[in-house]
Amino acid sequence: MVTIIKQVVKIGGSLFPDYAIDLANKLKGTDSCIILGGGEFANLIRKYNDEWDFSEEVNHWTAIDCMDIISKLTNDKVDSARLAYSIEDINRISEEGFTPIFIVSKFLREEDPFECSWDVTSDSIAAYVAHLLNANLLIVTNVNGIYTQEPKESGSTFISKIDAKTLLTFPETSVDVMLPSLLLKFGTNCYVVNGKYPERVLSLIDDNINDYNFDYTQITGD
Repeated sequence: MVTIIKQVVKIGGSLFPDYAIDLANKLKGTDSCIILGGGEFANLIRKYNDEWDFSEEVNHWTAIDCMDIISKLTNDKVDSARLAYSIEDINRISEEGFTPIFIVSKFLREEDPFECSWDVTSDSIAAYVAHLLNANLLIVTNVNGIYTQEPKESGSTFISKIDAKTLLTFPETSVDVMLPSLLLKFGTNCYVVNGKYPERVLSLIDDNINDYNFDYTQITGD
C-alpha cells in the first residue's frame, strides 16, 4: 500500500533547535513532510542586506540555502527522518516508513516557481509543495497564530479564522506576505499553530483527536 503524504508541516526556523527537533521527532508515523525555515541564519542575511543591499536574487537563494542548513541539522537529531531532495524522494521515504525532511534548494532551482523577493519565505515554499503533493498545510511558528498586529503590542487581538483575501490587506504577520495569494490561487486552506506545544500540532493532524481547546488560526483560501 502506497503511503500518501497527508500534510506538509512547515516548522519555523525560530523554533530551532530545541522545539524544531522535538516536534520533528514527534511527527514520526503521521504521514507528514517537514519543511524547515531558515531561522537565525536567514535573519543574518536580512541584517547584512540592510547594510550592503545585495541583489534580490542573491538574497533569495542564500536564504533558501539557510533552510537547507537547518534541515540538515534537524535531520541529524531525528532518527525517524530522512532527507528528501525531490518530490519522488518525499514519496519514497514516506513509503519506507520515515518522515521526509525536504531539502528544497535543488528542487526550487529546477522548478523556479517564485520571483526573488523577501515576500517569499519558507511559508510560501511549503504551500507550493503542499499543492504539488495534494496535502494539507500547517505553518508551525513560535506564536499561537495570526494577530491584528504584533502580539506584544498593546491592543493586539488574536484571530482564530481569517480568509486569505482579508489577510492580503495585513502588513507582514506570522506568515509571509505571499502565502495568502498562493492559498487563493490553489484554493486551499492552512493552519497556523504554536510549535512550542507539539500536542497542538498533533491534534490538528490526527483524525482521531477532536479536542481543539487551544488557540490556532485557520486561513481559508477556498
